[in-house]
Amino acid sequence: MSQQAKGKIDKKWISFGILMLGAGTIYKLGFLKDAFYVPMQEFMGLSHTQIGTAMSVAGLISTFGFLASIYLTDRVSKKIMIPLSLISICVCGICLSTFPSYPVFLFIYCLLAICADMLYWPTMLKTVRLLGNADEQGRMFGIMEAGRGLMDTIIAFGALGIFSALGSTATGLKMAILFYSIVPGVIGIVMYFLLEPDEAPAENTATEKSASANKRAWEGVMRALKNKNIWLVSFNVFFVYSVYCGLTYFIPFLEEAYALPAALVGVYGIINQYGLKMLGGPIGGFITDKVLHSATKYLRIAFVIVGAILVVFSLLPHQSMGIMLGMTITLCISACVYSMRAIFFAPMDEVNVPREITGSAMSMGSFIGYLPGAFMYAVYGGILDKFEGLAGYRIVYIIMAVFAAGGFLLSTYILKTIKKEKER
Repeated sequence: MSQQAKGKIDKKWISFGILMLGAGTIYKLGFLKDAFYVPMQEFMGLSHTQIGTAMSVAGLISTFGFLASIYLTDRVSKKIMIPLSLISICVCGICLSTFPSYPVFLFIYCLLAICADMLYWPTMLKTVRLLGNADEQGRMFGIMEAGRGLMDTIIAFGALGIFSALGSTATGLKMAILFYSIVPGVIGIVMYFLLEPDEAPAENTATEKSASANKRAWEGVMRALKNKNIWLVSFNVFFVYSVYCGLTYFIPFLEEAYALPAALVGVYGIINQYGLKMLGGPIGGFITDKVLHSATKYLRIAFVIVGAILVVFSLLPHQSMGIMLGMTITLCISACVYSMRAIFFAPMDEVNVPREITGSAMSMGSFIGYLPGAFMYAVYGGILDKFEGLAGYRIVYIIMAVFAAGGFLLSTYILKTIKKEKER
């Protein structure tokens, strides 16, 4: 291998690693409640309703942000978009560390959603796809998900360590927020020097260049909207994410059905949220690339496994079962779903989405695929409020299994579509 080729490969994986660091840190401020819910109430003077409202409004902004990014991701170079989003997150975090009034707090949360979901996430997905060839898609997306889980864990424990070291005081919370802010800011600066600009045809004048770029971006949007295969992959992501939303309710279920001790709640939560993400991502990527050679085939098999386990789990006599069995089954379901989440964008290569509209395709996939996050939590929560006890959880698990069945049918259809296109 020549020095030039080796250097290109090294730069590719260095860029990938920095992207992974950004993906693991850019959401920490937007989900500050995950580690600092009570301190936010105590030191920032926020109520449950105010925090919930901020999260809901940010979620709404994210949904429409994904829609806007269908145009932006292919219009603005990743060399600008990714550093801009990370550095903007840093600035928002510094403002948040001043403990502003609630209207300003709400405004900052809206900005965080714009920076993370409209500017960073679809562009990151686009960049990861373009960094790897067709045979590396499963591994790269799988490693990305595992790396995110690892970074989530390290950064969260780092912030908690700072908060504890400063006596769990208001100053400690401010320093933890600043820590969450500085890390993505530094990564953003590094990314500016590492990432190459998007390639574009040369133009004679600045005006022609701008007009041509706008034209290409809109053409990319229209091509993405007219591409049936992008819609199919996007709705497959939708089915995975609808099942994923239900994983949130495993902890309250275990507490209610098995009286899960408080000490085990934290351990289970860390394993479920971080450990399985690190485990499931590489496993899903490896099986996709090395065993099945198809992300869609892997998703179809995983949909069957998850759906079958959910149906059986909903029918088990939980009152007479041991807590370890209940924890093991739920963790197995979570591990499988995390492995699906890791590679659910990889089929974009299988269905031959043109690389020049990757940004529009990933943005469209994010908008449709992550849409359940805007309403499924409310649906599942409403069911649990209406049907008390184990009955509500059984209904939730059956609904999750129905989504898995829908994903199986759609995956089967996508595979038939791929086969027909290869036979042409």
